[in-house]
Amino acid sequence: MIKGKNIFITGGAGFIANTLIRKLADDNRIVVYDNFHRDTLTNSGFADHPHVEIVRGDVLDYYLLNRSMKNAEIVVHAAGIAGIDTVIKDPIRTMRVNMIGTANVLEAAYVNGVSGRVLDFSTSEVFGSMAFKSSEQDNTVAGSAGEARWVYAVSKLAGEHLAKAYHSQLQLPTVTLRPFNVYGPGQTGEGAIQVFIKRALRNEDIHIDGDGNQIRAWCYVDDFVDCMMCCIEDDRAIGESFNIGNARAVMTVLGLAQTVCRVLESKSKIVHDPPLSADVELRIPSVKKAEEMLGFKAKIDLEEGIKQTAEWVDRVLLCSA
Repeated sequence: MIKGKNIFITGGAGFIANTLIRKLADDNRIVVYDNFHRDTLTNSGFADHPHVEIVRGDVLDYYLLNRSMKNAEIVVHAAGIAGIDTVIKDPIRTMRVNMIGTANVLEAAYVNGVSGRVLDFSTSEVFGSMAFKSSEQDNTVAGSAGEARWVYAVSKLAGEHLAKAYHSQLQLPTVTLRPFNVYGPGQTGEGAIQVFIKRALRNEDIHIDGDGNQIRAWCYVDDFVDCMMCCIEDDRAIGESFNIGNARAVMTVLGLAQTVCRVLESKSKIVHDPPLSADVELRIPSVKKAEEMLGFKAKIDLEEGIKQTAEWVDRVLLCSA
């Protein structure tokens, strides 16, 4: 159990960070460092928690980042540019935030003597367009140069290498996390499940790219955060990378849209849009390492996760109506 710690979270206004804050705020002191480009925190009830301090800042601002991280014992680096539409529209900022921002976080953690843990968020996209039961030891893929689709993966992979270097060369206690399609209450942006659910609740058309036969493994956010907690608490995680996902919740994007409509009893129609120029056709992790080393196993099945996410989305829609 994590208690009495000073925890610093970049991207702390995001939905994954909010789920972590919910688990840790009562027993720890948390500094949220975020530019609030995406904001789940404000309406979550934790922005005014007595143990939560908010610093509005950008990970590209090293000096503010470094000062704000003072006394931190655990650092969670969840800030980053994500979402295929965002990445394609602004590849320069994507590369700068994900590479330089990660370099700034690692250097600030080293300078501030962070001794507990430094968790760095990477991505499952480092495995490229075809990832079937990919393990942490499998080769990563940079993608073709000039294809904007792979800017995100390349920038995150660079961060992985740097985090590993800070551990091996400077003994910084880093852990790399590779999320596989995390979804759940609080998610904003371009995540497929929350977009599908929002449209299904309104009985609006659900749009998917191409034929929808892209295969994904979908991981509920509470499961993801449970594995994060294991990575913070278990010293065997230091210096390692972990695929975090639910290898049992596997479904095509089309099947997901159909399942959302069925579970929510929606009258939405599914519309096929032109395919993306480059897409991930298959993304299923091997989660054996996390299970064997950390004892982690995802618990929430897909239909239950859809229901819980829909309850949150429904409340948000009611509040905004």
